[in-house]
Amino acid sequence: MADELPDFDEDGQGGAPSNGTGYATGTGISASGFKDFLLKSELLQATVDCGFEHPSEVQHACLPQAMLGTDVLCQAKSGMGKTAVFVLACLQNLEISKTAVQVLVIAHTRELAFQIELEFKRLGKHLQGLKTGSVYGGQPLDKDKELLKDSQCPHIVVGTPGRILQLARDKILKLDGLSTFVLDECDRCIDQLDLRKDVQQIFIKTPKKKQVMMFSATLSADTRDICKKFMQSPHEITVDESKLTLHGLLQYYIRLEEKQKNKKLFDLLDTLEFNQVVIFVSTVRRAMALDGLLQDHSFPSMTLHPLPKAFAHKAKKGDNITAESSRIERLQAFKAFKKRILVATDLFGRGMDVEKVNIVINYDMPEESDMYLHRVGRAGRFGTKGLAITFCATDQDQQVLSKVQERFEVSIPTMPESIDKTSYLNA
Repeated sequence: MADELPDFDEDGQGGAPSNGTGYATGTGISASGFKDFLLKSELLQATVDCGFEHPSEVQHACLPQAMLGTDVLCQAKSGMGKTAVFVLACLQNLEISKTAVQVLVIAHTRELAFQIELEFKRLGKHLQGLKTGSVYGGQPLDKDKELLKDSQCPHIVVGTPGRILQLARDKILKLDGLSTFVLDECDRCIDQLDLRKDVQQIFIKTPKKKQVMMFSATLSADTRDICKKFMQSPHEITVDESKLTLHGLLQYYIRLEEKQKNKKLFDLLDTLEFNQVVIFVSTVRRAMALDGLLQDHSFPSMTLHPLPKAFAHKAKKGDNITAESSRIERLQAFKAFKKRILVATDLFGRGMDVEKVNIVINYDMPEESDMYLHRVGRAGRFGTKGLAITFCATDQDQQVLSKVQERFEVSIPTMPESIDKTSYLNA
């Protein structure tokens, strides 16, 4: 029987738990802290350093079970600290003195793998001797071989399915000492058949006795059933789809024609107050074209995609992001606030966490309602304010928007002529 996450009031006013989960709700959650989880002192210090004050509801619901070594299948809304659940649990149970890969985390993109490794480093910075590593396509195999040498083998490896499988097959990545297997954005890794095949083949190469944890914001009943086949009596957390949208996120749409999109986008960027904004488009080609157009109009824009060699001459001289910069270097630059506008495909739509993003613009409507939810979840994370604006240019766009509103029980009205900036800017 799956536990449903407790539904907390936005203002923190609630009473005693009445949902049968045994987790505190309302004011009770505010009174507790990470120390109540009996974490190692080094991890507690890291939560303080990171500014984590009170655990989110998903952390309350999952972390104690994860720390006990129970298998976990967790669905929870974007931006509520799912990554910290498995990072803290893995670090808590790690045997630093043991030289072997003990934790394997699989993510569907190199950017997400890179970000997860950073989170392990951030929350594990006080653990003496902790070694982490990330492996993914786009970097030399020799680099991975060096990383995974027996003498300096990392305790934690994060990577993408294809590269992990290649390294495991070649016996460069040894998984016989593995104790924890984590699949982030598990629906993407399971629903996409080529990724699922890779995940299954990696899973077979791991010890039979291990902890398995899987996380995502969106999880269909069919996908959930497949995930559970990897697990032993998992602790399940599920959320009613009507509760998946973020409380602090304002959502609007604009009906227009395709040819009107650029002018409308420029108007929005001129009038809205933003720290950082992510603009989603449907293809890499469109991302590059729109980024070029924005830069031509003096907007501080970038993409995650390096310029093709044929267009390297178009790179601006003296820019802190060069034509040769890799996707990871570009992501680091955006996280470091070197650019304020990112034009992205759905590559950036899942799991990516950039603290200063407060506006998301769907220049192109995603094909599915799931992806809409992941995209807009880049803003308004962890209870902060944010704004999501979607361009509707076709009847198909309108159908997807209608499906989003119906499925997630959220009202997305037409954008008003003016928006009070205090409604989407954090004080």
